[in-house]
Amino acid sequence: MTASTFRADVLAGKRILITGGGTGLGKELARHFVAHGAAVHICGRREAVLQAAVAELGGAAQHGGSIVSHICDVRDAAQIEAMVDTIWKSGPLTGLVNNAAANFISPSVEISPRGFEAVRSTVMDGALFATLACGRRWLAEGLPGSVVSMLVTWVWTGSAYVLPSTMAKTAVHAMTMSLAVEWGSRNIRVNAVAPGPFPTESAWEKLAPIPKANVGAASADEVPMQRFGRMPELCNLLTFLQADGCDYLTGQTIAIDGGHHLAAPSTFAALGKLTPDDWLEAKTLVRGRAEKEKTERSKG
Repeated sequence: MTASTFRADVLAGKRILITGGGTGLGKELARHFVAHGAAVHICGRREAVLQAAVAELGGAAQHGGSIVSHICDVRDAAQIEAMVDTIWKSGPLTGLVNNAAANFISPSVEISPRGFEAVRSTVMDGALFATLACGRRWLAEGLPGSVVSMLVTWVWTGSAYVLPSTMAKTAVHAMTMSLAVEWGSRNIRVNAVAPGPFPTESAWEKLAPIPKANVGAASADEVPMQRFGRMPELCNLLTFLQADGCDYLTGQTIAIDGGHHLAAPSTFAALGKLTPDDWLEAKTLVRGRAEKEKTERSKG
């Protein structure tokens, strides 16, 4: 499946907000949406990253597509409300992609309250705040809308060694089903997508920092299709969910993983084979990269 599967202007007239849209999966979704005619809004905490993404993706805009960025910490409901207010001044959104995420591998007994909150507040709180900010406005104005949240197949199976993410993503899975029923009569669709391994630099550095950690959910070895996912495949699914034509589809979490979660192991359970020295090496690498990012943010 390629980008040409859809009509070139399939998203013309659509206005879509992607949280965490400056890097990784969010950036690729933005690239695809802009190329198919959507007015895309991306948000994140790092201004330099957002500006770079806009500069890069603006050149891909076609069929009336455009892209603008907003500095916003999705963990803060007030910041989300202010951002959505700003966006609405130029016209209502038609869609939202809850993409902002945080995750790390760790034995669960070593997770600190601060570490848990960092993941939960970004994944669960961020998705809730953004969804409600858009939903309130759609309901008040009698407008249709489409929410798509980026989840994981662990919402059905659980996963060892990524407990905060598993808990937070499962909460968003429950939100998806709940709001689909509550808002269905108002033509607001709420769905989710659960990708298998689609490697991105920012995620893989945290989830597979050393070769021994490149297992299960971060590996293609056990995927029935024997390969990683390709970004256009994921983008095509999100395009389908944000375009017109699937108005009866709501309340669903759709796996796109080459059958990975059906074959297992599609979780991080295999990390049980890591030794204490392996964990120390992984943590040292991840913390070093986090400090580097923090330093870069302070400079930018």
